[in-house]
Amino acid sequence: MSEIKKLSRGKVWCFAVGQFGWSVLAALISSWLVNYYQPDMAARQAGQPVFIPQDRAILGIMTILGAITAFGRIFDAITDPLIASLSDRCKSRDGRRIPFMRAASVPFALACIFTFWSPVRGESWINAGFLFLMLMLFYLFMTMYCTPYNALIPELGSDQKTRMAISTSISFTYIAGMAVAYVAPVVWGMLQNMGLERVLAIRITFTVMALIGMVCMFVPVFTIKEKDYVKVVPSESTALKSLSATFRNRDFRVFVASDIAYFLGITMFQTALPFFVTSLLKLDESMSTVYFVLMTALSVLFYVPINKLTPRFGKKKLILIAFAVFTVSFVYTAFFGSSLPIPPAIQGYVLCVVAAPAMAIFGILPQAVVADISECDALETRENRSGMFFAARTFAFKVGQSVAMLLVTALATIGQDTGLGYRITAFAAAAVCVLGGVLFMLYDEKRVYAKILKK
Repeated sequence: MSEIKKLSRGKVWCFAVGQFGWSVLAALISSWLVNYYQPDMAARQAGQPVFIPQDRAILGIMTILGAITAFGRIFDAITDPLIASLSDRCKSRDGRRIPFMRAASVPFALACIFTFWSPVRGESWINAGFLFLMLMLFYLFMTMYCTPYNALIPELGSDQKTRMAISTSISFTYIAGMAVAYVAPVVWGMLQNMGLERVLAIRITFTVMALIGMVCMFVPVFTIKEKDYVKVVPSESTALKSLSATFRNRDFRVFVASDIAYFLGITMFQTALPFFVTSLLKLDESMSTVYFVLMTALSVLFYVPINKLTPRFGKKKLILIAFAVFTVSFVYTAFFGSSLPIPPAIQGYVLCVVAAPAMAIFGILPQAVVADISECDALETRENRSGMFFAARTFAFKVGQSVAMLLVTALATIGQDTGLGYRITAFAAAAVCVLGGVLFMLYDEKRVYAKILKK
């Protein structure tokens, strides 16, 4: 048996490039799906057509788009533990994770692309059905790539230093991927200036970005030989047994509950950001790109301080601070526009400065927390189920996104002329961040650290 290698800095970044790839795809859906299929007045005046019915409700409470995203997530929730269990039990000669990532990359990107290529020009139920199908495929292949990918974090990160290096690098590539997706209005605006009509310009933009993401997802697949760095015996537990054992971990239950609240709040904010810019600040839609890229760039400045502060204060305290910062940021956003005695563009810049440190903390530390809990559990139960732990974390991510899509699409219909629905959205995002922080206070970080350090 060959000796297990330690992941080099170069390999850490090869691994992180895969995160850049899938975050581009995820951000295209989370940031632009609602804007594309439920356009506000500013987008319609700019030439954005309506593709699915807008003024009808499902069960009296959900818009058509909200129902599609919600049902897609239900399907997604079913696949999470199944893929995690298959990955944990995989006995391929290429490892437990890489084979799934390799198989998922191409269909994941294609599903993202076709999500925006509605077959009928104009409002149609056929478009609604096509969108539902594409989103289900998107979520399926996202799970096939992301769950095994995330399970590699504790397996490749054999010690706290390597684990923090991985978490920091994938945080950087994650927000870089999201920033690329937010550049989309600038790109499609340039294409429109070249003579392309709006929808075709948007579709070409998303297609090119998704293909770039696909290429990046292949980087860790072909540059990291999993079995050179990971020595793990495949799990023998069934999906249901493994999932049950995972949620018996009290600290993990606390983390997941808090994580759902975080993703609910941040997704509501990110989904509504283009509307905050156009409807509340009355600025051009391209300014949402400026703000997000600036916020991303500023957050990177906090990476080194966070890495230095984490060993001293612990992950828990910093995450609680980040919850508080996001709460203040979202409440501030609710007052965008005439409510504040500051020029509209400056209001957006202030938000970027205030929210940046929290964005950095949540980009780095939660993944490391899951890795800590997973390692602690493996030491206690003598069974490595890191795939299932990260599947549950991915599930939290998707539940938060799903509920956020439901809420944003519903709230956006309130007072469309005044932007009241968007202000309510910002307050709601702040409220769930408060809830997330309260829940995370129950996480017993000292116990987890003590167990890991005894190994």
